[in-house]
Amino acid sequence: MGPADLAATLKGLSMFRPDELLVGFETGDDGSVYDIGGGVYLVQTVDFITPVVNDPHTFGRISALNSMSDVYAMGGTPVTALSVLLYNCAVGSDAVRAMMQGAADEFAEANCALSGGHTVEDPEVKMGFSVTGTITDGRVYKNVGLREGDLLVYTKKLGIGLMTTAIKAGESSEEDASEVTKMMLQSNGKAALTMKSFDVSACTDITGFGLAGHAFEMASGSGVTVQIDSEKVPVMTGAYDYAKDFIIPAGAYSNLDFLGDKCSYQNGENNSHMVFFDPQTSGGLLIGVSEKDSQSLLAALADEGVESAVIGQALQKSDKDIIIR
Repeated sequence: MGPADLAATLKGLSMFRPDELLVGFETGDDGSVYDIGGGVYLVQTVDFITPVVNDPHTFGRISALNSMSDVYAMGGTPVTALSVLLYNCAVGSDAVRAMMQGAADEFAEANCALSGGHTVEDPEVKMGFSVTGTITDGRVYKNVGLREGDLLVYTKKLGIGLMTTAIKAGESSEEDASEVTKMMLQSNGKAALTMKSFDVSACTDITGFGLAGHAFEMASGSGVTVQIDSEKVPVMTGAYDYAKDFIIPAGAYSNLDFLGDKCSYQNGENNSHMVFFDPQTSGGLLIGVSEKDSQSLLAALADEGVESAVIGQALQKSDKDIIIR
């Protein structure tokens, strides 16, 4: 089910909707925002993932960062987290402890309290967190609000789904596994804090729907067309190699199928176009920023050690929501 399908399914539900709920289902955003008074907004989100690396401690770290990313994307600061852990008895206690310790390490680094959680027996291991954050400066970033002329800045390299699929298949080189692990372990916290100093109109993190899918949410919700320049999008080199060999996650095909006639693109040589539909775990932030502030934002991100690039622009609405050229 794609984002628009989910929005249509939930439309018309009879729900309690107080005025204090500033962001809910309607925008398909990364989390909800609730005004608790005194100039404080609560940001709440939940996310979980299946193992993307072989080391349980590293997997726990990635899961925590992936869950906190949704709070960062909305302009929030993570405060507390509750674990959601699905596992079976075949998973040893040492592995479970290592996963939780990895997550605890990342939450401690972010000054976010891991304060409880819930476990469920399941054949496949899944780990995630419900994270609560706060916004105290009044700046709420949603995945809608792009203005014509805004530039799109992305803060990581694409190809995470392709690379982790290769790891699961035992086809990844040590170098590629190391590169994608470092990419997933890069927190979006610094990028989120940095963007607050600039004229940012919209923001989302790139996760399961891939760059094209999340850009579609931005474009359709903002009433614009997003044009992506494929030559400017940073991609991990190994991702192209795995796409060539058809080591492609099923989610990439689902994203491609969902976008259908909403997206204009050309089939790239050796499946290179699949990187735009590749689902990302702990992906980067996609930031809509005014053209006048774009270079200053890039420079500020670089000063914080965050790799970023201008990859596209918001244009007047056309018959396509996304154009990849």
